[in-house]
Amino acid sequence: MAVTEFSRYRYCTVLEKDDENRTKYFDEREPFRFVDETDNRIHLAVDGDTWWGLCHRYFPSIPRKAGLFWLLCEFQPEPVIDPTLCIKAGTRILIPSERLVRTKVFSKERLKFHH
Repeated sequence: MAVTEFSRYRYCTVLEKDDENRTKYFDEREPFRFVDETDNRIHLAVDGDTWWGLCHRYFPSIPRKAGLFWLLCEFQPEPVIDPTLCIKAGTRILIPSERLVRTKVFSKERLKFHH
């Protein structure tokens, strides 16, 4: 599995099980929690909204943006455990800015502490 620049596994250590298959798995990673920033946005959900669709809408310049659904789910004051469940219309969803995603979530500085 390739770990890309915007992967949630970027800050995990890849562990290898000593067996004939050389099984690889990731250790635990620290979830990204809500950070109160002035450029956060609020989205009021409408029928049909999905976590993947919101990523496309709010992170237009990030590659493979739909893969950041986990970030939106973890960023909520009450983290979303199952992103496959429908988002109820009227739900207040906190959206981190692209600046926050790039400079704090996927920063090179943060990466130093995980390798």
